[in-house]
Amino acid sequence: MATIYETLRADIITAVKARDTVIATILRTADAAIQRASMDLSKPIDDALATASLRKAVKNLTDAKAEFAQGGRADLVAANEAEIRILEKYLPAGLDSAKLEALIAEAIQETGATTKKDMGKVIGALKKRPEAGLIDFGAVSKLVQAKLP
Repeated sequence: MATIYETLRADIITAVKARDTVIATILRTADAAIQRASMDLSKPIDDALATASLRKAVKNLTDAKAEFAQGGRADLVAANEAEIRILEKYLPAGLDSAKLEALIAEAIQETGATTKKDMGKVIGALKKRPEAGLIDFGAVSKLVQAKLP
């Protein structure tokens, strides 16, 4: 089975051959971000690195989309939404809410967290889990805050 990065590279070639400059540009930008992350961290490109880079790109696009919406730029909001949809095809599906709730409860029990001051311990424990690549830690922090008094 091809890795996320190999799939992305193959899709770049397909988009270029089809003369789809919009998709080719989006995918090339993502490819450059993955390669830059690989060089910055001095690590080979693997699925974890590609996923982290793509999640960061999607987060940045989502943040920019919110800013464009506040500024009344519907054209840029639509462009960002399209780019997010394209990049999300390469990200693994996230955990369902029941599984995520169970992992959070387990991490809270495991760390003995009792207050919001212990939130860092819980997040740290979740980051060590094998499922960490599938977790959206932005959403998780809100859930953890809700569970801790």
